[in-house]
This record gives sequence, structure tokens and C-alpha cells, in this order.
Amino acid sequence: MSDDAPETAVDERPRVRGGNRVPSVQREHLVERLSAVAAGDRAALGDVYRMTAAKLFGVCIRILGNRAEAEDVLQEVYLTVWHKAGTFDPARASPITWLATIARNRAIDRLRTSSGRPRSEPIDEVMHLSDPAPDALSGIEAADENRQLMECLEELDQKQAHVIRTAFLEGVTYEALAERTGAPLGTVKSWVRRGLLKLRSCLER
Repeated sequence: MSDDAPETAVDERPRVRGGNRVPSVQREHLVERLSAVAAGDRAALGDVYRMTAAKLFGVCIRILGNRAEAEDVLQEVYLTVWHKAGTFDPARASPITWLATIARNRAIDRLRTSSGRPRSEPIDEVMHLSDPAPDALSGIEAADENRQLMECLEELDQKQAHVIRTAFLEGVTYEALAERTGAPLGTVKSWVRRGLLKLRSCLER
């Protein structure tokens, strides 16, 4: 398999509004396409992108709160898929859960390296950017992911959990968090970084 991902698959930008919604797809078809990607099928990666880009873009922008950052991370996600599709095991996870985990981890990594940058997307704009008409299977998977996230947040230190919930659910900047908590800005950033590391570790278990 070539080391270079197909440019046409990763250079496209996700369009998430209007009539360009990602259609509902059967799990089996996505599994088959990921298997083809693992075998080096460039066209299959394009298919995976078209079927999942809007949903994964929603995952990225929920965490990053910045459209440009989310678009950049999305490209990294599909590069990762291109190189690691062979590690996907449909017996262990559904394809969309596997893909969403990659997107979430990449977004968390980017957030840690760009801490302090203000969110540029209002939270109400962010919340509807992923698949706006999920099928029943997607709804179940989303509920499972949300339950796992909530359980992992419960494992964090109370201060870490508080700042992460406030930052990502309310869209509050680091500066505003420091003002709310009365803690130095550097301390708040440290709470978030350490909390995100623990959160990622928990989500990967």
C-alpha cells in the first residue's frame, strides 16, 4: 500500500449544511469499505470520507470549537484511517465508533497543543454540525459514546472535570474559566491538559 493518501479524499472540505447531509448507510457497507481501504483501495477511502465526514467533523468541532482547526484535524483523521484501516476489527467496535474514536483522539491532541486559543464557534452552532438526521443505529452508538464519556468524566479530579465540562459544554474560554474559578490562567490550562490526557486514556480502554 502506498504511503501517500489519495489527495482527492483528504483535500475535500466537509459541507455540513443544506442538502449535503451524509446519507444513512448500513454498517456492513462501511465495514466493507474500510476493509478495501486496508487493502490499499484509494477509491474506498473516498467512499468512507463521503459517508462519514459530516459526522466526524461534528465530533472535531464539538471538542475544538473552531471550524478551521476542526477541518485540519479532519484531514488528519482520514490520513490515520488510510494508514490504520487494517487495525479495524468489526467484532470489537462498529465502524462509526472506531472512526469517531480516531476523530476524538486527534481533536483532543490538537486541543492540548493549541490551548489558549479562543473558541470561534458559538455552542449552538456547534451542536448541530454532525449528522443532522442520524438513523437508529447511529443514535444508539451516539448514546453509548455519550454514556462512556460521562463515565470517564466521573473518574477525573473534580476540578479537572468541572473545567472540561464548562469549556466544552458551555463554550467558555480559558480566560473566562480562570475568572470564574479564581485560579491563575496557567493553572486552569494545566487542569484542562491533565484532564484531557486522563479522559483520552479512559476512552481508549
